Amino acid sequence: MTADSTPRITALSPAQAARILSASGQRRLDEAQIRSDIDSGAPANADGTINLVHYAAWLARQVAERGPEIGGEP
Repeated sequence: MTADSTPRITALSPAQAARILSASGQRRLDEAQIRSDIDSGAPANADGTINLVHYAAWLARQVAERGPEIGGEP
């Protein structure tokens, strides 16, 4: 694996972020849900990639403010 093909948590595509988050949690996320979150104000880099730390913090704020239905099925 080359350095260019290694995902960086500061610049993941929505598809990469969905795979990582789905593998690490109880909820299944897909690329469309992450793109919907971006359209709803989730942080994204200028090139459309996602900083996983910033996105996770945004999700945590959404859950705290609105409840656990944010980010997919309960």
